[in-house]
Amino acid sequence: MNFFKTTYTSKLVFTALVIFSSSCSDDYLEEMTYGEISPSEMTSPGNVDRAIIAAYSLLNGQYDASSSAFNSPASNWSFGDVVSDDAYKGGGGTGDQNNIHLMEIFNTNPTIIDIERKWVALYEGVKRTNEAMRLLQNSQEYDVALKENRMGELYFLRGHYYFELKKIYNTIPYIDETAATVNDYAVSHTQYTSEQLWDKIEENFSNAYERLPNDQEEVGRPNKMTAKAYLAKTYIFQGQWQNALDAANEVINSNKYSLLPNFRDVFLPENDNSSEIIFAVQHSVLDGAPDNYNGSIGDRLSAPGGPFYSQYGFHRPSQNLVNAYKTNAIGMPVLDNKNLAEADFVDPRLDHTVGRPGIPYLDLGVLYEASWARDLSTYGPFAPKKRIVSANSPYQIKTWPYISALNYYIIRYADLLLWKAEALVELGDLEGARAVVNQVRGRAKDSQYVMNLEGTTPAASYRIETYNTPWTDQATAREAVRTERRLELALEGHRFFDLVRWGVAAETINAYLEVEKTRRTHLTNANFIEGTHNYFPVPQKYLDYLASTK
Repeated sequence: MNFFKTTYTSKLVFTALVIFSSSCSDDYLEEMTYGEISPSEMTSPGNVDRAIIAAYSLLNGQYDASSSAFNSPASNWSFGDVVSDDAYKGGGGTGDQNNIHLMEIFNTNPTIIDIERKWVALYEGVKRTNEAMRLLQNSQEYDVALKENRMGELYFLRGHYYFELKKIYNTIPYIDETAATVNDYAVSHTQYTSEQLWDKIEENFSNAYERLPNDQEEVGRPNKMTAKAYLAKTYIFQGQWQNALDAANEVINSNKYSLLPNFRDVFLPENDNSSEIIFAVQHSVLDGAPDNYNGSIGDRLSAPGGPFYSQYGFHRPSQNLVNAYKTNAIGMPVLDNKNLAEADFVDPRLDHTVGRPGIPYLDLGVLYEASWARDLSTYGPFAPKKRIVSANSPYQIKTWPYISALNYYIIRYADLLLWKAEALVELGDLEGARAVVNQVRGRAKDSQYVMNLEGTTPAASYRIETYNTPWTDQATAREAVRTERRLELALEGHRFFDLVRWGVAAETINAYLEVEKTRRTHLTNANFIEGTHNYFPVPQKYLDYLASTK
């Protein structure tokens, strides 16, 4: 196993700094003290390294000794998929993790545990990063050349944590490494404008880019192009199309990354750090961590059930998503949202992404059955598949908490290519955008298809083609790029945030709900309100904490 898969168990806890006062809530940010180090020893190179590793460790959303990272998942399956048109909550009915059900029907409130835990996990990442920066800057013994690299990593991590906070909550407090006391973290979430916050996030990634090396010896650490790719993402979210295009082109022209030939191979744990992965949360199992907390703990409720997995049954693909993979006789998307019929042509990525009745499930030698699905009557027959690891794999733990070592990909190369295509459309280069989208569709076309159990014929009527007709209409090209993002990145936690930044969340989600309510009664009371549900509320406990400090 690699360095980062085996060292996430090292956690240096700084008891002098907490984000929320204990008098406000003793259980809101509980931290386990693994050991105390005298102040004079804190800046030794070894302890600085431990502090840096502690900053990395929050990437997977696990910040305490519970197993509740599914309420603060790195993959954002609940924050990015369940509240979109891609997925239902799933589980054992609406009362099972009712907090996520409330999110799904847009009855979210600032006391929901997911709203609180995600906030705490990300700010714990900020806090650890800030403190690691302070220690690194004050260390006289740390190797000078390596210090610059490590500072670049910390700027990158802080940029990531703040990017996540900005896209989820929008108005957030910004705290840097000058914070030294509890009161320094009592900062208003309205102190900065949206533009100022984006500027600060950009600054973190720019500082990372300036300091990071072209290559890292250890996988899991960002390099110069990782930072540039995240800058591209930051520009994309602001609609800064030329900046986004320039940043994406620099990453592409570095030739550090490429699409894997086979779509399914991207999601095999043994390929976790392949040429397609620009940055990922490093997961591991059987590494000595308590209860395998270094694994994909945030996704542990996604197990599909059936004879091979525990029946948690969350993160269930929607009928609308399945329908989106329908294609016509020439392999182009059909976006009519009519329920997929057995004779319909489909994009081959469907059966790598979704477990469907009558289609083989991974390499298990069985057909997926509707009966695998927990609470079939409420959430329908489909199961997640793309990010589920085969029960035959040594990277899948078959005992509690039933998790895998599959990394979560924060940015992969296909994602970057589609940002480039999006920027090109908005800048008027429609043919350039078509060529980029065709790289992604071409990989899907040339990939290995899911075969029947005998391995003799494709398991369904797969048909996909690249766009062979010139794009001459910007609106049509824009829709094609957005559709490709959905098909390529489905169930990877991006969909809701894409809809919001495109300005079509209310239109898309309410149209989805209008039809979906006729299929799924648990959505009867769901309604998306523009300007209210585009972002999640700042946790009430944080607001109460601020009030208590005045």
